[in-house]
Order: sequence, then C-alpha cells, then structure tokens
Amino acid sequence: MPDTPPSPTPNAGAAAHPLPVLDLRDFTQGDSAQRAAFVEQLRDTAHRVGFFYLRGWVGDAAQPEDRLADQVLQAARDFFALSQADKDSVRMVNSAQFRGYTAAGEEITRGERDWREQLDLGAERALIPPSADRPGWARLQGPNQWPAALPALRSALLAWQDLLTHAGLQLLRALALALGQAENRFDAAFAGTPVQHLKLIHYPGRGEGQSRQGVGPHKDSGCLTLLLQDTQAGLQVLEREAGEPHWIAVPPLRGALVVNLGEVLEIVSSGWLRATVHRVVSPAQDGHRQSVAFFLSPRLDAALDELRLPPQLAAQARGMDRDPMNPLIAHTGRNLLKGRLRSHPDVSARHHADLLAAEGIAPGAPAAGTGGRTQPGPQVPG
Repeated sequence: MPDTPPSPTPNAGAAAHPLPVLDLRDFTQGDSAQRAAFVEQLRDTAHRVGFFYLRGWVGDAAQPEDRLADQVLQAARDFFALSQADKDSVRMVNSAQFRGYTAAGEEITRGERDWREQLDLGAERALIPPSADRPGWARLQGPNQWPAALPALRSALLAWQDLLTHAGLQLLRALALALGQAENRFDAAFAGTPVQHLKLIHYPGRGEGQSRQGVGPHKDSGCLTLLLQDTQAGLQVLEREAGEPHWIAVPPLRGALVVNLGEVLEIVSSGWLRATVHRVVSPAQDGHRQSVAFFLSPRLDAALDELRLPPQLAAQARGMDRDPMNPLIAHTGRNLLKGRLRSHPDVSARHHADLLAAEGIAPGAPAAGTGGRTQPGPQVPG
C-alpha cells in the first residue's frame, strides 16, 4: 500500500452503510429494561464498529436537539466567514496551549496536507506557568483565543462544550457497564477537570486535479469523539471486520452526533474496544463542509489502568494496533503533549523548544498526525 492515499472522489471506495443509531436517553432516563438494552447495543457496536450515531444527547427533552445543533453549526459558519485578518488574529502559533486558528493545508496526515481550516478550543482554566518542577504536559492548560470581531462565539461554544461533556460522561458510564465494570469505573479519571477539546472545522471545495484529502486516515487519541456534521457528506470509516478493508460512508443525520472511540479506550480494553480509522474527503469545487468535533479525555494528570475484562470479553480482545512511529502512552497529559508537539511544529518551536529536545523531536519536524491524533497502524485502502 502507498504511504499516502490518492485523491479520491467524494465517496470513492465507500459504501452507503448507515451506522447504528443509539438514544442516550434510553440509558439516562429509561427503565431497567431500556438501560439494559442500550448497554447491550452499545457493547455490540463499540466492539464491532467503534462508530455510531447518537440521539438523546440533550438531558432536557424539551430542548430540540436539531435547533441546538443548527445554532452551533451557525456559530462555526460565522467564524469562518470572518475576514482572514480576523481569523489570523487568533492563530494557534500565538498560543502555548495549542489553541486557535489553523489555515487549510497547514497540517499533515500520512505525508499529505489536510485541506481544512479550523479553530481549536479547550476548557477555560487558569494558566499553569512553566517551571522546572512541573511536568511539560501541565502547559496544555490555559486560556483560549477568541476573535474580537465575534464576541458571542465564546459563550455559545463553551456552553456546547459543557453540554457534550455531560453527554460524554454518561456514555462512559454505559461503556463501563458494557465492559463488565462498575458503572462509575471511569468517574475518578474525569473528575473535576477533564480534558475538553473543541474543534470547529471548515472543508473548502477542491477543484479537479487537486487533492481531496480533507483529513487523512487516522485514529483519535482521547477517549470519546462526538462529532456534529452539517449537510455535506465526506466522513468515511474503515471497515476491517468483514472481508477486505473498505471505506464506509457516514452521511449526516440531522440533529444526531456521530460518536467514535479513541485510542485510550482501545488501550485500556486490550483492543476489545476499537478506535476506528476514519478520514474526510473534501467536497467538490464550490462545495463546503462544516463540522464541529468534541474530544473528551481524562484529566491531564490521569493514567487509566488496563481493565480486567470478564473472561468472555477478554477472550475476544484483539490487542492494540501498534505504530512504531507513534508509541501510545496511557498517561493522558504525556500522550496529548506528544501529539501536539508533533502535529504543530510551529507552535512547538516557538513555545516549547525545551520539550522538543526532551521528546527527541527536531524543531520543525513534519507532523506525525493531525490535531494531536495519530496515523493508523494498519494499512488502509486508497
């Protein structure tokens, strides 16, 4: 297989295959039978596919999910509609915490540029100043950059981030039960200050003969990803369980989130849970795709222990995919810092030259992943 995927057509190699649709309210508000059925469906889906649609992610049924989703997508459109000067005023290179704006083509996956622009945000927490007695990963905590030209953006996106954090924590409780653990098995690692990472993404249309790599094949490095898509297709998931590996289209479903599992859950479950390889194909010329991705991870200082699975589940564990170019670390802060340093060499060289030396990364070295996410270990079709 080549190191880089070719420039595909919008759904090249991808079969239309709707993923399961789960309703979180069956777990959070259902009776014992509904909760048990949700856990069973989640167990099957998380093991086989690692991707699914989620409804019921708003705790209050009186709040229409479609309307909330439309509002946050509009907030993303408003940001990307700003002048280039306004977007550049919050460029990520200004932030030691890897927060801010990145222009299309500035990140690399599998040796190819990703043709998307994005705004990375996180929890608004007090800066932890660097010092000799503090670990490097503590520098990831701190403030966001907000565009002065769009003052309403801050409250809208922080509220969205909190809403999805609550939904993600409930989903993790259901996953714990699905893995034969106590329902509160993951609570301590996320208590107080979980890592919240929000990314507004715009994929501009690409013309004939141009690369259609919106973002190349990769896995996500945290625990859970909750993705909101607009009406433009492009997300594809690698199916590896049935025959030859092939791409499955994940079309937008209005008001529903797309959930996928990150590498942390693959690590702690010895591969019983699958962090699935996925990519985004850019729209054709004159098209546009908007999405809002939320990544939930344990606290920066947390390290999740490997789970002791029930015998029937342990017998089905597949082991982890291993990438010698990107060794996985169970400690949240160390693993996230490694990814950020490699993925954003301009930020790293400007703010963290000492950490680059400690990690053995040459200043200005090509990015190994995307947004702190890694390249997949298995070979993938083009």
